[in-house]
Amino acid sequence: MNLEILLKAIRPVKLSGSLDRDITAICYDSRKVVEGALFVALPGEKADGTEFIDSAIDRGAAAIVSEKPGLSTRAAGIEVTNARHALADLAATFFRQPSQKLKVVGVTGTNGKTTTTFLIKHILDSEFLRCGLIGTVRYVVGERELPATRTTPESADVHELLWQMRSAGCKSCAMEVSSHALAQDRVRGVEFDVGVFTNLTQDHLDFHRTMEAYFETKASLFSGIRDQQKKKGRAIFNSDDRFGAQLADRFSRDMEVITYGVGRSAQFRASDVKMDFSGTTFQLEAVGKSYLVRMPHIGMFNVYNSLAAIATAHALGVPVRNAVQSLAAAPAVPGRLQAVVAQKPFRVFVDYAHSDDALTNVLRTLRELNPARLIVVFGCGGNRDRAKRPKMAAAVDALADHAIVTSDNPRKEDPIAIIEDIKPGFRRLRPECVPDRKEAIFHAIAMAQPRDIILLAGKGHESYQEFADHTLPFDDAAIAASALGSRSEIESPSLRPRNPRDHSEGRPLDAEERRRRREERNS
Repeated sequence: MNLEILLKAIRPVKLSGSLDRDITAICYDSRKVVEGALFVALPGEKADGTEFIDSAIDRGAAAIVSEKPGLSTRAAGIEVTNARHALADLAATFFRQPSQKLKVVGVTGTNGKTTTTFLIKHILDSEFLRCGLIGTVRYVVGERELPATRTTPESADVHELLWQMRSAGCKSCAMEVSSHALAQDRVRGVEFDVGVFTNLTQDHLDFHRTMEAYFETKASLFSGIRDQQKKKGRAIFNSDDRFGAQLADRFSRDMEVITYGVGRSAQFRASDVKMDFSGTTFQLEAVGKSYLVRMPHIGMFNVYNSLAAIATAHALGVPVRNAVQSLAAAPAVPGRLQAVVAQKPFRVFVDYAHSDDALTNVLRTLRELNPARLIVVFGCGGNRDRAKRPKMAAAVDALADHAIVTSDNPRKEDPIAIIEDIKPGFRRLRPECVPDRKEAIFHAIAMAQPRDIILLAGKGHESYQEFADHTLPFDDAAIAASALGSRSEIESPSLRPRNPRDHSEGRPLDAEERRRRREERNS
């Protein structure tokens, strides 16, 4: 695209150099610059993009966008007042406004974003509205699955992904919208058909500082849908959440609002919730009719996620009955109450819960399955909100039978110091402290008895562990599977006792018989 035409998307403060250039790409990372690219130098917390302008030009950048004037004379220079706004507006224009040609859903909130977007994608795919996905676990573009770098990537990446979805034949997109993304204008220029708010609990206060600022950042998704786009978007709020109720009241006068929950005022209302290891059922009251909903996911929080997904599908024109039928075959979501399958008399689950509210919800769900003991392995991330650490412990203290405190992603903090921040939240339990996460998981599984449930919380789908100077491959589910495989015998009254004696015949087994049976167990 010609640079002069592209620049009509923004209002530059000052221009220098020839604008008669063909732009081949929009880049904010100098390492990804290609010949003919436009490089946008973003201000950052750790590094300033202006430091990499020369590197970008050496790699072939034809034009530079920056908030600072006169930084280079080797390429066309575009001075702007806000580089993040410029990046989003330029990318939306370069990729020909892809969100205008898709049905786009943005899901925000502290908890539930990932599962809700997965369920929305599943329903829309079932309705032949081929749906792309942008979120914490992965990005999905047509048949391609891409590793997720962030829950919501930079604006240039968002617009490019939407353009790729459109090119791959997608009709829709379900996107997680993080508070960081809203604060940093990463979804600027995206035209949403539906915005969804799940809930708000304390998290990310290291970034937002106060709950009020955190809340207003979330609210900006809906004010943007109302005020800054051509599409007439709809808003969907969890009216059982106090912040969701506030948003519904704030926006209902200016845009179409749909509410969901278990309270009587909710437009999509669940009742008579029942669950077991196989899934959850509930009665749905919506649009004047009643439906029996069956889904393979367990937990009250998943009832809320499914309500949000059904309400979203309805807002996009999908009949409620069709959405309900689709949920019966909804796929598992990686790291969201994910069962680690093994032939053992106890259960192991992996979940991403890394806030006290999310942990409370998961533990309450597992409590309803009536375990003999509920054993929890958890930690807290380093270089993140320290105030929530004892609150995480308090959630475990209230609902678990045994706690093993370990490392999450320590990052640049001392793992022992993080554990010390967690411990004051315990009042009833005496937690074990095992800083090595692999050792903690093996220890929890080694101590498990029949009908116990073990929850490995905090990392969920993540396949790594971050330390100060290195990152290690680490997958809770894979480590748990390894630990489960290392148990040589199953301790269950219904299976062979640990003493190698054949009780049916009343005689000890000889060495050859013990060897043969051991091989049978291990085959």
